Amino acid sequence: MNQIEERLEPHLNKLGASNKTVFGHPAALFVLFFTEMWERFSYYGMRALLTVFLVSEISKGGWGWTNAEAMGLYGWYTSLVYATPLIGGMIADKLTGFKKAILIGALLMTLGHASMALEGFDANFFYIGLGLMILGNGMFKPNISSMVGQLYPDTSSKKDAGYTIFYMGINAGAFLGSLLCGYLGEKIGWHYGFGLAGVFMFFGMLQFYFGQKIFGVIGNNPKNDVPEVTKLQDEVEEVIEEEPIPANVVKDRLFVVAVLMIASIFFFLAFEQAGGSLSIFAKDYTQRVLEGNTATTFKWIDAILTIFPIAVVTFVLFSLAKKIFKEYPLTIFFTSISFLSIAVLGLWKVQREFTALETEVTVSWFQILNAFFIVMFASAFSKVWEKYWNPSGPIKFALGLFLVGFSFVVVAYGASDIPQGAVAGAVRVSMLWLVLAYFFQTMGELCLSPVGLSYVSKLSPKKLIGLIFGFWFLASAISNKLAGMMGGMIDKISQEYSLSTFFLIIAIMPMAVALILVLMNPMLKKKMHGIN
Repeated sequence: MNQIEERLEPHLNKLGASNKTVFGHPAALFVLFFTEMWERFSYYGMRALLTVFLVSEISKGGWGWTNAEAMGLYGWYTSLVYATPLIGGMIADKLTGFKKAILIGALLMTLGHASMALEGFDANFFYIGLGLMILGNGMFKPNISSMVGQLYPDTSSKKDAGYTIFYMGINAGAFLGSLLCGYLGEKIGWHYGFGLAGVFMFFGMLQFYFGQKIFGVIGNNPKNDVPEVTKLQDEVEEVIEEEPIPANVVKDRLFVVAVLMIASIFFFLAFEQAGGSLSIFAKDYTQRVLEGNTATTFKWIDAILTIFPIAVVTFVLFSLAKKIFKEYPLTIFFTSISFLSIAVLGLWKVQREFTALETEVTVSWFQILNAFFIVMFASAFSKVWEKYWNPSGPIKFALGLFLVGFSFVVVAYGASDIPQGAVAGAVRVSMLWLVLAYFFQTMGELCLSPVGLSYVSKLSPKKLIGLIFGFWFLASAISNKLAGMMGGMIDKISQEYSLSTFFLIIAIMPMAVALILVLMNPMLKKKMHGIN
């Protein structure tokens, strides 16, 4: 523990934040871990279904939209999901505080999923649900990320590791949501998949509500704090910053944040093809009906992929429960109930697939790969950054951009056997290409996304951190809209050139930006003024 952390600890105790630790990190981090996990369960569970639902035939319960139409709605929805955090961050900074904003957002998203589950009765419920999801995410997303940053001083070597652990929670939720909501939606009924996502968002809201005191005054309403608390918060800021930061340093650091935000647009433009063009590729051009030994092997792999992550995150829950159950029993109770439900659903899914006469891989199954690889490799990346190799933020970003670009080189090579203008379903290629692509995308994501959250927290002025996080997600909004526009061109480009050409175009952009960041690295490191 360095001197700043030693001087900060008494102030955190006075603020009422728990000093208990789990795996060497604040126990409060893991309350945020599970809250974010269930929110990501709801979001990615719905995202796994959205495009496939829209393009599926009306006879199969879908809406029968064209690929371009579906990608248009997908682009608008995902972009607005990431644009509203700018407003949500401002509301939390000025009015509600982070805690209330998170609870408001969770409630809105729960209602949104409930509305989407009613789409079979009236199509308007579907659009109302999307709207509630967009508003709820705006209140939730930037503020929970901000609270993670406040658990650590900027100089702590554990801050990047803490964000990586938090990111593992994000992807545990993404994995389980894509797996179970996608399976229910495609195999049983679309409204079951949409509705299941809302059930676990509700659980996440309850476990956070009953665990709020573990944060002390971190995340409280800035307008309603009593003078003594406000004074203590100011003292904590003084300890962290040591002295007022010169204006030119603030300007330089915000310049670095801006550069990283722009770079992230090109990363997520490619990465967000997962719910768009890559889903279309999986549906129309990937061999998903398996037979014989291949089918048996897949069933066992799918069973392991279903059960193992549930077991890993349950172990994390058990470790947290040992530390905080006495003080926060309802938080542990609701999280435990939700995990028991998940375990039952997972075992039901495995049993159903083993007894099925035909093995058909769902389109949404491929989206679990990214989250599974995150859960498997997040802790390894965390240890690498802490103990072995910890390059600057721009270099980590460049590596992430290169890897996500390379993932589309892999898909382009796999699609090279599909002739120009091939009719959907006429030619299908091996699942292996998508599996490899998601692996390289995940390695890139681990280099960029959690590191980006950490650097936004470290480089931003404390009083504007919610707003700056809002801008970070605004950059993601731009990238998601561009991703939808790009994905909507899949039919046109594949007809005029080839499907392989379409994916190569996507690959080139992030790889070019990676080279630019490597060249800018010395200048950006200087402008960070000691933040590493």
